Amino acid sequence: MDSTLRPLTGIRVIGLEQYMSAPYCTMLLADAGAEVIKIEMPGRGDPRRSIPPYATDDRGRRVAGGFIGYNRNKRSLALNLREEAGREIFRDLVRQSDVVVENLRPGAMEKLDLGYERLKTLNPRVVYAAISGFGRLEGYTGPYSDRPAFDIVAEAMSGMMNLVGFADKPPSWTIYGLADVYSGLVTAYGVMLALFMREHTGEGQFVDSSMLDNMLALNERMAVIYSFTGQSPERGQLKHIAPRGAFRCRDGYLAVNVPDDIQWRRMCVAMGREDLQDDPRTADGTARGARTELLQSVSEDWLGDKTRAEAAALLEEQGVPSGPVYTAEDVFEDPHIAVRHMLVTVDDPVAGPRKYARSPLHLSSVPEIPTEPAPQLGEHTRTILGDLLGYEEEEIERWLDKGVVETCEG
Repeated sequence: MDSTLRPLTGIRVIGLEQYMSAPYCTMLLADAGAEVIKIEMPGRGDPRRSIPPYATDDRGRRVAGGFIGYNRNKRSLALNLREEAGREIFRDLVRQSDVVVENLRPGAMEKLDLGYERLKTLNPRVVYAAISGFGRLEGYTGPYSDRPAFDIVAEAMSGMMNLVGFADKPPSWTIYGLADVYSGLVTAYGVMLALFMREHTGEGQFVDSSMLDNMLALNERMAVIYSFTGQSPERGQLKHIAPRGAFRCRDGYLAVNVPDDIQWRRMCVAMGREDLQDDPRTADGTARGARTELLQSVSEDWLGDKTRAEAAALLEEQGVPSGPVYTAEDVFEDPHIAVRHMLVTVDDPVAGPRKYARSPLHLSSVPEIPTEPAPQLGEHTRTILGDLLGYEEEEIERWLDKGVVETCEG
């Protein structure tokens, strides 16, 4: 077997991408072996190049950590699509590519005459994936489809924010960029479905990825509860499951979830509190859900003199899953995370070697993911135009002079 072969070897992807969702999607595709060409505006590039945290080298060059994290293993073509010459270059690139991924404002590509309906006339096999706040596929558009959106909007309108936080506090967001990252993951899945279907039909298609849809699908439990009970889940303690949450140990917090009476009886054994197994106050989930203060007190009385590791080991002996609430430092030092290679080192020419989260899947017949650093703006402009598209050097120089393209050397 070829030791360099990856699932998407031979697939060329064009990324008209910015910020997080589409760059994360194409990063996953690049990790899987696709050739990803990132299209960026000359002069400024992806806005994420200008968002901290930064690293600066001894020559005064600055790079943004978030940009490096989502753009490894890609090539950068600095191309001005506002110019007709730039749009023609893009069309030539589409003719030789398999996938286009974009997360521009709805309608932006159509205004440039570069939307899916136009591009599929140039290349009927092209898979065109569009990430938007509210969806763009004809027949599924609604009153919000033309709106722009950031991650927090999708969290809010999917009902997720209403479930995060405490009952006496305002709704809260989850983690920064969750809707973006999850939408990138879902879109990568959609691209691969479309590529697989192309093997049957010989034709590409439009992949419509809505951040609102993605977050609502992730929040599926809310839909089940409302559909079956007519009740809207709210922030705070669950009504029928307890204990569930983070409980204080001697050296931090331990996360515990007791979803049923079997797990509760096991936890009682671990705590040496078998008397609570059949206590009417704690015998079932509904009773426990109504007595969270009692359970918090009982649990933390038992945990108070134990480390997180000691408590987790005692619970594991009884078959009760638990885990320490990690800080970033804990994650970086954890031996299991290390052996899973979930933090990969990318050696950036400016930032130097730094660790980044790996794409999560391991395949038994695929080598470890590549770790080429994120490209400088326009770093591969000349090679893409000359070697891939076959343009003459004189033509490239003319475009450079007119600002149609840009290279990182100036």
